[in-house]
Amino acid sequence: MTASLDLWRRPGPTPEQRRIDVFVGLAVTAITLLNLTLTTSAGAIVMGDPPSVPEQVAWTVAIALPLCWRRRWPAPVAIVISVAFIAAQARSSPEQQLTSGILFAAIYTLGAWGRDRRQANWIRYGIIAAMFLWLFANMIIYFPSADPTAPHFAQASGVLPPLLALAINGLLVNMLIFGFAYFFGQSAWTSARREHQLALQAEQLRATQAEARELAVADERLRIARELHDVVAHHVSVMGVQASAGRRVLDKDPAKARAALASVEQSARTAVDELRRMLSLLRQSGDTPAATGGGVDRLDELLANAREAGLTAKIGVYGDPAPLPESLSQAIYRIVQEALTNTLKHAGAATVDVRIRYLNNEVEVDVTDDGRSVVASQRVGGMGLIGMRERVAAHDGVLETGPVVDGPGRRGFRVRARFPLTRVVVEA
Repeated sequence: MTASLDLWRRPGPTPEQRRIDVFVGLAVTAITLLNLTLTTSAGAIVMGDPPSVPEQVAWTVAIALPLCWRRRWPAPVAIVISVAFIAAQARSSPEQQLTSGILFAAIYTLGAWGRDRRQANWIRYGIIAAMFLWLFANMIIYFPSADPTAPHFAQASGVLPPLLALAINGLLVNMLIFGFAYFFGQSAWTSARREHQLALQAEQLRATQAEARELAVADERLRIARELHDVVAHHVSVMGVQASAGRRVLDKDPAKARAALASVEQSARTAVDELRRMLSLLRQSGDTPAATGGGVDRLDELLANAREAGLTAKIGVYGDPAPLPESLSQAIYRIVQEALTNTLKHAGAATVDVRIRYLNNEVEVDVTDDGRSVVASQRVGGMGLIGMRERVAAHDGVLETGPVVDGPGRRGFRVRARFPLTRVVVEA
């Protein structure tokens, strides 16, 4: 953004602003011509014999009319007005009141609207220097021939000589006029630049907010996909294994087939109940729940489903159990659920061993099966393991997955996750 501000040039005036400038320029020209008439009618002529009336009108129009294009072409307008102003004074044109204000407006406009800042600064410096040189030239020409006893000096009663006081007065007034013209023009340009900077910042803020909203939507979609996968995949896998078993024994052992179908029915109801629970939570207003489903206390249900699907499933808890945060308990539940799902779908395993270890500063969940390692290697890139990694990372844990070798001819696949655990010691 700094680079764009360094290269920034103020945009030109809008069509509406150009129309306003034309109207203002014509109005100022008319008023200046009226003031010229009043000045000559009152005889307020201070710089010698004036030129003819047509020349006076020409110089007045040459100074005032360029204001019609002051914001469209600020540099040429300022130069034209400055040259015409000095030339009109050199020809003793009597109108000097409003033309001084017009020169002020030209210098101000160049400072406020000059798009090339280097050029605008040098032109203003040049105009101001030329005006002071013209002032000094007038003093050099006028003061030697001035008569301190002239009637217009008769009322002089200050401590300074009249000519010195007149010179100092002229310098102070011109310094104030040109100083204010430069200062206010620069301030207007700085204000426009700051407005541009605020517009850039607002645009960046809107872009950042839009990106944050997109990330939030993506995170929410990922979370919903993970929950749907965890809820559906496990039960559907169990149902597939049980339905396959029921089909094989349907003719030979109808009782076992009925038991398998009953297990399929129960798994389907459980899956539907969990889906309904999750969807109802997603519909709730306010903060979206972090997770749905069970915790460590429901691991036995998962293993019971695995046993009904034909696996020999064991669970062991080691160490002193510690109370776990609900989110961590749910994460462990989902990890075990996904590991069992992968075992049922891919491993062709006969046994699965689940171990929960409560260590001093960690809680560890370890799920190992005796499935085929060749098939196990294909499980690494699945959606389930991605969800495991995300859950473990959310709790600052460590996840290990991969094939294991447990003695000659014994191979399998292991999922092991470790989470930091803070134990609270309560003294009696």
